[in-house]
Parts: sequence; structure tokens; C-alpha cells
Amino acid sequence: MVASFGLAFVAILTVLVWLRHLASDIKIRKLGGVRAPILAGNLLSASKLYYEIGRNQYNNNLVAWCTAQLDNLPPGKRTFAEFSLTGSKRVLITRDPEQIKAILATNVSSFGHGPMWHKLWRPFLGDGIFAVDGQLWHDSRAMIKPMFVRDRLRNLAIFDTCTNKLLTKIPSAGVTVDLKDLFYRWSMDTTTEFLLGENVNSLDFPDNDVLNAMHVAQRIQMFIFVLNPIAPLIPKGDYHRAIRKIEEFIEPAIARTLAIPQVRLEELSKLDMEFSFLHSIARYTRDPKVIRDQIMSVLLAGRDTTAATMSWAMYELSNYPKLWARLRREVLNELGSHGTPTYEALKDLTYVKNILNETLRLHPAAPLNMRSVLETTTIPGRPGEPGVVLLKGDSVTINTLGMHMYADLYPPVSDTFADPRIFSPERWEHWTPKPWTYAPFSGGPRICAGQNFALTEMAFCLVRLAQRFESIEYRGDWAAQRLRADIIGTPALGVHVALYELGERPDLRFKH
Repeated sequence: MVASFGLAFVAILTVLVWLRHLASDIKIRKLGGVRAPILAGNLLSASKLYYEIGRNQYNNNLVAWCTAQLDNLPPGKRTFAEFSLTGSKRVLITRDPEQIKAILATNVSSFGHGPMWHKLWRPFLGDGIFAVDGQLWHDSRAMIKPMFVRDRLRNLAIFDTCTNKLLTKIPSAGVTVDLKDLFYRWSMDTTTEFLLGENVNSLDFPDNDVLNAMHVAQRIQMFIFVLNPIAPLIPKGDYHRAIRKIEEFIEPAIARTLAIPQVRLEELSKLDMEFSFLHSIARYTRDPKVIRDQIMSVLLAGRDTTAATMSWAMYELSNYPKLWARLRREVLNELGSHGTPTYEALKDLTYVKNILNETLRLHPAAPLNMRSVLETTTIPGRPGEPGVVLLKGDSVTINTLGMHMYADLYPPVSDTFADPRIFSPERWEHWTPKPWTYAPFSGGPRICAGQNFALTEMAFCLVRLAQRFESIEYRGDWAAQRLRADIIGTPALGVHVALYELGERPDLRFKH
């Protein structure tokens, strides 16, 4: 009896899903468009697909899995595809530049984070800029943007202080160190100093509770997001405790700032070296919840993007001694071994910029970017074919890394253009990406407001490292490295290297 009931239930559910697919097909045909190639079109295949998504996320392989789904499609159809578990809500995976342009720019009003995103992220980010749409997003952007629109001397002072401390934590003479660990602590310190006017000092205290809480919250948040149909079943005790630990650090700073009279805040706004991000937000609102949400959002983006990108940059450079030597020559010619980088000097360091561009090409900080369809719309299909119709409630996964690594978007390999899979900063001397084929900071109205801040911070740190260390070598199996994507993509195995100052001799047991 129980078995018969179970079979009947599965049969009814399967028919229901099929009817939903049929209803979607009718809507799409009426609008004169088509579906994307289908990865999973029934309950059984979609259930298997979601199992694969969870398994690959657990094994730090989700981005590669998404790319493989597209690579396995027939030739000429490898830039986008869709799947659906219930038949009523579809998921489009795309690395097609024209589709990405439509989603992020030309048809941006039809896309956003959507109510499901907001619900899943609300415990962490609240109503911060990365969790909302519409007027709430515009209000958030207006609050945040003023601190990123010009070069501020205070920012350089923060970079200088925190990077100098970072350098004291890096042993020389060939002692192995995990730079990824140090970069995450360094970035946590610079970001909290920028945001709050005080930092968590995680470089001096590696077991810092706030630092650890960020790791825990992000890891669980990613599971909640990618497995959203079963999100209620995911244990969340550690997740909520981690968020609370972060709040316990930022709430006293918010309270102290809200105690400052408005007149004094206006005075501080004219003092570049004393005016923090928190001061700036407090000029717009006196609501501690609004301030908390914006601080949490920028803390997440500001810490992880720079730490991950610096980790990947040093990972790549550790495999190419000639590239490190060229970087060091440029830096020493411009600044010497002790000169402090200024905004003007950093803008003149072309090879530093090329290294960061190439790092972000191979390792974009956000390898996957998600959008919800807020209203039924059509985006470009394959050339010469009808557009792809997306219905209200569908979602889109923009595979930024998959696009950056898609060979069809690059020139042929030549003496001046290395294989796209290889780290080659020199390619940027002869090549400019076509529009919407390179998007490490997203694009359109929602392009990262802090990208120039992040690029300056990373360039400053890279310059300081090149000033001090003559050479670098990787310790371990360089080729074994893989991506771990807990919202931001980071080296899963850490970046274990040895650095040598001028006159110190590399360990001949290790070869590049």
C-alpha cells in the first residue's frame, strides 16, 4: 500500500512538472522566442542535476561544473543553456557576451536580485546594496558612492600602515609562508579601518573571532544560495552565530558614530584624513539597521575581492620568475626600494596594472554572478536565431569565469598573444578585450562602485612586495591548485611560497 501510494505520488508530481513545462513552452512561443538548450527538462534529470550542484559546491568544483555543462553541448551551442526542477522556474547559465550585456546593461530593468535572493541573504546582508533592487538599491548606491568617487589621501595612509604590518609577518630567507592567510588578514584590517576608522588587527591576532566568523558565514551562505529549493533543511546555527559575532564588532562603532552631532559630521567630511566610510553613511541616515546593512555588504565585498585577487596574483607570479623580475624592475625604476606609492606613481606602473588585469581575467573575484528575472523579457539568442525568452521568476547564472576562459572569444595564439589558459600579463600590451568579454567587476549600472579603490589597494600591496623581495618560489604542487568559491573565488589550497630579499639565495631543492 505504501509503495503504491509512493509511486502514485511520484507519477502525479512528474505529470505536474510536465504540465508546467508545457505552460512555459506556450508562453515562450506566444512571445516569438525560444528556450535555451535544455540541460534537464524533467523531474528526474533535474533532481540529479541539483544533486550534482550540491556535490560540486561541497567539493569546491561548482564553477568548473557550470562551465563543463556548456562545454558538453553540441558545437555552436556552447554559450548558454537552461534547466528547471519544477518546470515553473528556469535557471539559465550563460557566458554569452551579448546576453550578459543585455542582463547587466541594455535590458537591466528586467533583471535584479529578486525577492528570493533578498530572502536568502537577508540574515547576512539585510537591506544592503548587494541584497536589494529598485529604490532601495538606488538609495544604497547614493550612500556608498561618495567614498569611492575620488582619490583620498586617507586611503593611501591605510594601505601604507596595513601593508607595512603585512610585510613584518612575511619571513624572508626562504621560509615557507601561506600568503593567502596573510592577505585575508591584511584585507580584513584595511577594510575595517576604511569602513569604521578602526580595524580588527587580525594580522597581529590570527585567531581573530571576526575573521573566523566571516569565513563561516560565507561558506554556509553559499550553500543556502545554490541549494535554495532545500534551503530550509540546511542547519543554520553556526551561520547565525557567525553573523552575530561580526555584528558585535561593528555595532559599538556604529553607536559611537551616531553619538556624533550632525554638525561635527559635516566638519569631519572636510577632513580627508579623519573622515571614514561610517561617518559618510551617518550623514545620510541615523538608522543603525540601515548603517549595519551597508557596512556588512561593503565588508564582504571589500575584504574578499582584494584578498582573493592578491592570492591568485602571487600564486601565478610564483610560477614565472621572469615575470616577477620584470615587475620588480618596473617598481624599482619608478619608486626605488623605499619610495611610497602615490596615486600618480601607481597610474604610471603599466606592468603592475597588466598583472592585475591578467589575474582578474583568469581568476575573477566573483566567478559566478546571479540575477533574477523581474519581468518577462527576451535576450539575444544565437546569431540569426530568435531571442531567448525569460519569464518572470526565472533566474540567470552569469558564468564570468567561463566567459573569460572561452577560447572562441580570443585571437589566435601567436608570438604576442599566449594561450588564453596561460597567465601572460604581456598580452595586455597588444590586446584590448572586446566589449563585454571581460567583466571582473560586473558591468552596467551595478558595476562595482569600489573597483578603483580595490585596484589601488592591490597595486599598492604588489608594489611593496616587489620593492622588498627579489624572488619568489612556490612550495608544493603548483599544478594541483583549484578554485574554492564561497561567493568569492579563492585558491582552495592556500598560497604556500618562499620569498627572498636581495642577496638571499633560493633553495635549489625547489624548481619553478
